Amino acid sequence: MSQNPAPLPESPRTILVTGARGYVGSRLVPALLDRGHTVVATASSPPKPGAFPWEDRVEWRVMQATEPADVRAAVEGVDAVCYLVHGLDRADFTDRDRVAAHAMREAVDEAGVERVVYLSGLVPDIAREHLSAHLSSRLEVEEILDGASCSTLSMRAGVVVGAGSTSFEIIRQISSLLLVQPVPTWLDHEVQPIAVSDTLTMLVHALEHDEIEGSVDVGGPDILRYTDFLAMFCAAAGLFRVRLRIPLVPTALVARAAPLLLTAPSSTVASLVESLRHDMVCAPDRHWVLPTAQTPLAVAVEQSLHPDRPGGTGRPAEALLDGDAAWTDRRLLLEKLTGLSLPVPAVVRAGAATGLNPARRLARLLG
Repeated sequence: MSQNPAPLPESPRTILVTGARGYVGSRLVPALLDRGHTVVATASSPPKPGAFPWEDRVEWRVMQATEPADVRAAVEGVDAVCYLVHGLDRADFTDRDRVAAHAMREAVDEAGVERVVYLSGLVPDIAREHLSAHLSSRLEVEEILDGASCSTLSMRAGVVVGAGSTSFEIIRQISSLLLVQPVPTWLDHEVQPIAVSDTLTMLVHALEHDEIEGSVDVGGPDILRYTDFLAMFCAAAGLFRVRLRIPLVPTALVARAAPLLLTAPSSTVASLVESLRHDMVCAPDRHWVLPTAQTPLAVAVEQSLHPDRPGGTGRPAEALLDGDAAWTDRRLLLEKLTGLSLPVPAVVRAGAATGLNPARRLARLLG
């Protein structure tokens, strides 16, 4: 957990945070403000009033990431950019992320931006052609941004732990689903999660220290199998689940079936499931460690589940925020599985509409 914060910078910057309404962005903005920086926040549309407690302390600029004119206007007058553009919620995310990365690289070169930091994903040590589309796209974006004339850093993270994080929410929902759970043997691959609070600490550090360049791997102090991660979450949440190991289940089949039961966007779930067939751990020669950013996994999971327990020092970054994606509302998973209508706010229900109930969708998939 982050303790003994670094001294405040002598020369605060004007920092552009793309995707400031997103999971990491909405937590990074207040962290940067607390460090004395001026923040320019971008989103595809302005937030609704009251969505974020810090919204009046930043300059909002509407930016469609694939529109070069929008991107040029967004970077005008900024010293550094934290690039948090990931398009997994659309089937054509590879093409869109490529176009967006080129637009950003050209814009920062034109504007004379000093620093770009990109939150990427861990890349397994395998041939590129064997990477999932999700990981291959992240790597391509890294390469595009690295071509900018300014100092650049790609910070590669695996599962970011915290309520509302897409990868962590998928693990939570899978853990919560069935009393008897089939577990494919490829879930024996290892993962090195990182607490979102530590991710923020490292992003802030990277935005303040231009000498760290290229690409680095970031992860927490714990390495474990995905199956053990599921078991750890169930234990922390007080859930009893029986798991049956199932061999020879293709990730492609699970990638098609899992979205039928989860509330996350279907294309996002499918893309992330495809990545589970690899070990997602930091390479020893690329692992970047900050002593103030080494939260144990058990602590991060506990903070995501019980952020308001007595004895805490304030609501942690791992807690669910009001501005997080609508589909993360935990009542929606129960509603989707049972078909019962629960008292979920209309705006949340609209944001997580699925169109078909799980049984009908599964039947349609199976023909």
